[in-house]
Amino acid sequence: MFAVVRTGGKQYRVALGDKIVVEKVAGEAGERIDITDVLLAGEGSELKSLKGLTVGAEIIAQAKGDKVTVFKKRRRHNYRRKKGHRQQHTILRIVAIGDQKAEKKPSAKAEKPASTAEAGSKPAKPSSKPTAAPAVKEQSTPNPAPDDEAAANPKGPQPDQGSAKSAKKPAAAKPKAAKASTKNAAPAKGAAKKPAKPKSPKAK
Repeated sequence: MFAVVRTGGKQYRVALGDKIVVEKVAGEAGERIDITDVLLAGEGSELKSLKGLTVGAEIIAQAKGDKVTVFKKRRRHNYRRKKGHRQQHTILRIVAIGDQKAEKKPSAKAEKPASTAEAGSKPAKPSSKPTAAPAVKEQSTPNPAPDDEAAANPKGPQPDQGSAKSAKKPAAAKPKAAKASTKNAAPAKGAAKKPAKPKSPKAK
């Protein structure tokens, strides 16, 4: 069964169990209210009489809508006003239309103890997976000391460091660079200048 109701200046088509958001209605969550302004009611294609017909609803919560920004401006008058607004709403659940009432669903709390009792009565199934043997840690033993000197030094006796240094070949002397001779060098710029000639007296 459905009905068309009017509240807060708006019309809503509702059925049993529907949830609607309407303009704020006085009341707290959990309270029940009756909507008497019913415009239309019917079931399928048949319409029913509206005489004495009311729609029962339960308040779920009081809430607010999305924020709306209100901005006003008058140009050339240095006038600007900014304001926010959130419309207050009420969330309703339709529980009755006329004589018909919505069926109450069993609470989830009552179902939980029954499910836990059934789980406790069932025996635990043995696991088919084989259990793995515990891992044994290997203990590392320190290397025993060698008994013989040959075992301790398998490569044989090593020569002393002093004899090894003396066995090294002496480094070859570097050839000295030959000095450049200045015999065939070009004369300096000052020496290249010719001597100035004496000036002859001018004839009168």
